[in-house]
Amino acid sequence: MRWSHEFLTRLRARATGAVRDAAKRVSQRAAPTAGPIPEPQERKRAFAAVPGSRRQWLTAGLLLLIVPLLSLAVEGLGNRSAAKAADLRVTATLALPDPEIPASPSLSEPAEPTWDVQRVGKGDTLAAVFKRLGLGPGVVHRVVHLNETTERLTRIYPGDELAFQLDDEGKLAALEYQLSDDQRLRVHRVDGELVSEIQQENLVTQLKHTGGVIQGSLFRAGREAGLSDRLIMDMAGLFGWDIDFVLDIRRGDEFHLIYEELYRNGELLRAGDIVAATFVNQGERFQAVRFTTENGDEYFSPDGRNMRKAFLRAPLNFSYISSNFNPSRFHPILQRVKAHNGTDYRAPTGTPVFAAGHGKVIASARNKYNGHYVFIQHGNNIVTKYLHFTKRTVRKGQRVKQGQVIGYVGMTGLAQAPHLHYEFLVNGVHRNPRTVDLPKADPLPKAELAAFQQVATPLLNQLELIQGRTLLAVKD
Repeated sequence: MRWSHEFLTRLRARATGAVRDAAKRVSQRAAPTAGPIPEPQERKRAFAAVPGSRRQWLTAGLLLLIVPLLSLAVEGLGNRSAAKAADLRVTATLALPDPEIPASPSLSEPAEPTWDVQRVGKGDTLAAVFKRLGLGPGVVHRVVHLNETTERLTRIYPGDELAFQLDDEGKLAALEYQLSDDQRLRVHRVDGELVSEIQQENLVTQLKHTGGVIQGSLFRAGREAGLSDRLIMDMAGLFGWDIDFVLDIRRGDEFHLIYEELYRNGELLRAGDIVAATFVNQGERFQAVRFTTENGDEYFSPDGRNMRKAFLRAPLNFSYISSNFNPSRFHPILQRVKAHNGTDYRAPTGTPVFAAGHGKVIASARNKYNGHYVFIQHGNNIVTKYLHFTKRTVRKGQRVKQGQVIGYVGMTGLAQAPHLHYEFLVNGVHRNPRTVDLPKADPLPKAELAAFQQVATPLLNQLELIQGRTLLAVKD
């Protein structure tokens, strides 16, 4: 309202000037000469005699009356305008978003330290891993000589991982190494000195189930069901006393498993052990349930008999079979019919061969026919023979346990390709190791059998459900 205040100021000045001019004119033209003061009537006549004086006095009076009224009006208008402007300013202020104030660098959180994870390669040593990060042999020496735990870092293997933190000067600030599933070694600095500690990590076990039907190979079906190679081999080992997984597997065979998965810090670590399993081979069903005894975790059939028998049906993890038990086989090298009183398991050179059962080595030698061979005497007048090794690992007179490595597949002696020739003799008579009746294990004692049934019954019921769902999914 700046213009209104300027207008009133000029208007006041003009009114004041008009009054001053009128008074001056009256005083100049009607001023009396020296003598007595004129009477009031005479002063009126004198005022009327001044030309324009009445009009000027009226104008000045009106201006003096109007100016205060205009001042009040303008002041009220200005107050309302100011209030309205204030209202507008408040409304506009509330509509605006809060300004973003950038965080001060000094108040921001410190950046998380970064880890440099080094994977141990073939031929790597701890010193070689440290060198890749610019850490010299002196640092390696100080770390491995902190205590017996850090000394284990000298025995690292390909595939192991070591995590490093370096400070701004490139010096070792921290080192971490997984000792086991639930233990982690940490080396770090305290007051400038390297110290070590073992951190316990929380493991969570969850149960998972799956199943499948074999259409091509056991490995293919197992992988399609989400099983790792280790779990597939564990399953074959679990039923290996009853089923020869080299020769007995057929299209349409089924498997159904309940197994463990281990989680560390909320992330899947690996598959655990089998809890319960069913395998249907050529229409015959075999089942096993894990149960803890005084000897640890073992597997038992539904009637409480240990799955571990006196002998394995097959003494190795196989690739494929080149020939079967055949007493009238034509020998490819001797070029004549020669009894083939055993089973040939063709496998890559170096495949480990296991003792089929507990016993004593009665022969460990080499000749031009058998190549490197091992004979083992077992109980109940049973002898097992293993021929064509590339290398033997036991000597005559040594006692061995079931599953112990006694040699490695080769092609020494009369052999056309790398394979194991395996024979099973009862009272000196050759028997087919795949079909010979093996002694059954004793059942659990009555005191433990009841506890086993409480564990086994719900698991076996769950396996029935898994089997039904698997077969339904295959049909769909």
